[in-house]
Amino acid sequence: MPTYLHHVSTAVPGVGYEQSAIQAVMNRWVGGERRTERLLSRIYRSSGIRRRYSVILDFLPDADGPFLGAALSDRPAPGTKFRNDLYVREASKLYGDLARSAVAECPGIDAADITHVITVSCTGFFAPGPDYVVVKALDLPGATERYHLGFMGCYAAFPALRMADAFCRADPDAVVLVVCLEMCTLHLNPTRDPESLVSTSVFADGAAAAILSSRSPHPAAAAVAVQGFASSLAPEGEQDMTWSIGDQGFDMVLSSYVPSIIEGNIADATARLLEELDISFGDIAHWAVHPGGRAIIDKVESGLALKHEQMEATRWVLREFGNMSSPTVLFVLERLLKLGVASGERVAALAFGPGLTVESGLFTRV
Repeated sequence: MPTYLHHVSTAVPGVGYEQSAIQAVMNRWVGGERRTERLLSRIYRSSGIRRRYSVILDFLPDADGPFLGAALSDRPAPGTKFRNDLYVREASKLYGDLARSAVAECPGIDAADITHVITVSCTGFFAPGPDYVVVKALDLPGATERYHLGFMGCYAAFPALRMADAFCRADPDAVVLVVCLEMCTLHLNPTRDPESLVSTSVFADGAAAAILSSRSPHPAAAAVAVQGFASSLAPEGEQDMTWSIGDQGFDMVLSSYVPSIIEGNIADATARLLEELDISFGDIAHWAVHPGGRAIIDKVESGLALKHEQMEATRWVLREFGNMSSPTVLFVLERLLKLGVASGERVAALAFGPGLTVESGLFTRV
């Protein structure tokens, strides 16, 4: 029996900031040099982002929070424990709230139907962890199977969806709830290095949930059938996108070479997915691409020779939310389904992360 993705829900935490307001704060944070301020202006003006969300308040006008305040004084920046404690508090609430709303919004599915919970995050750790939080929030039985995928980065929604698909194919009664949540802004530690300035201009906080099962979708659901997944590596990019634990949060490397590496590998990675499923490129009506940044979107578009309008949902998510790591591609899929994917049309989804890893999936609207 096929697996169906019945519903996608999304949520953002904390405060929404206009990108122009963040730029003004960044001028206070790392400015003071005309060269840096000119570079900030160019980066933010060309970011393709209008708004981002964060659990921290340091981007408010005249803020003097623990992150910005440290940068403007002789105090050390908050350490990893401080940041992780903030993650535990804020993420625990958002995991529970999103799990409840995802089930409530999914036609034909109740909390009592959930048999498996898969949570995803690379921006914080605690135990009992997010999977436990979701089970408790939904008042699920202690026997509910639960799993957590950690520290995989922006492509991690795909391993979670693949795991959910495997559970559903093995057990026709399985109903799997996947929740991806990231609080990337907790780990911002801006410097005047150009690549640091680019990273801090892109990342944001957000969460997305998906519900999958083999049961026939409710007529009111905007459901898609899962056709399959594929993975690919571009080892030449191994050092260009990395994520490690530092003393002042998690240290992110996102080099300026990443868009070009993706452009050089995206066609082969996509061809592998289509070949495995015996689908031709022309059979794909819609594309849900992880909006890693404006340059990445442009390179994917050129690397796959896509029409500009085929990337509109991806650009919209980047513009309205920024790059939220693992949940972001689900934001794009949700946007496409809301805009209207006709019955029988196929959606190819792509995301990129450390490795340099390219993950892909194919879905068909039912």
